[in-house]
Amino acid sequence: MNSLNKPMLGSIALLVLFLAGWQWGPGLLGMPEFVLPKLSRVAEEGVAMWRNADLLEHTAITTLEIIIGFGLGALLGVAIGVALGLSPTTEAMLSPYILALQIAPKVAFAPLFVMWLGYTVYPKILIAVLIVFFPVMINVLSAIRTVDPDMINLVRAMSASRWQIFRLVEFPSAMAALFSGLRIASTLAVIGVTVGELVGGNKGLGFLLVDSEGQGNTAGVFVAIVMLTLIGVLAYSAVVWAEKRVLHYLPKANLSTV
Repeated sequence: MNSLNKPMLGSIALLVLFLAGWQWGPGLLGMPEFVLPKLSRVAEEGVAMWRNADLLEHTAITTLEIIIGFGLGALLGVAIGVALGLSPTTEAMLSPYILALQIAPKVAFAPLFVMWLGYTVYPKILIAVLIVFFPVMINVLSAIRTVDPDMINLVRAMSASRWQIFRLVEFPSAMAALFSGLRIASTLAVIGVTVGELVGGNKGLGFLLVDSEGQGNTAGVFVAIVMLTLIGVLAYSAVVWAEKRVLHYLPKANLSTV
């Protein structure tokens, strides 16, 4: 119990030190408020934005975009990762185009999506899908390719069909790698949606960030950043929780290194 509490106590202590430094550091360093407002000023601005700037509504919109973009990107990544993993020919044919799509900067697509789809939620979701897709696809593809051949031969010797081999051996073996990709993707989804809202949004936390920046409201910018960070932490925690529920049969040491 004590060994488990020490890291938690250490994390809490670091958080307290960080918040204390944020509260009193700017004053001690003589920083003006428009450069780095103290923590209490950011909290006051957060309350004001909650009451007057529909902070809850903008947060809900951004959260919804992140959930949808993450879900669609993960499903697409799993589907294509499995398809390429099971078919080397298909991988050889499609991998140059998938690589080119990954290399292309996602920010460059944001104005294009806004031109096509307007100031709606769809451009933000599409950017999130593009960013989430690649880490999930790569992890699933690598896991499918590295399945123990002896396990496959054993199941095949028991007259298993191709679908049974995939369902009983290949896909379960890829689950740990899948969740590793989902951990990365959960944070990237927040980045993708935020980029879309920064480029062409009239709602969401990215829009609030740009709006506050245009008004010279540094505290408002920090409020938007804090809310985006909280969403990212919750998304990552949700993936970790799901991973522990699904992969409960794996040793804890394996989960911690995934």
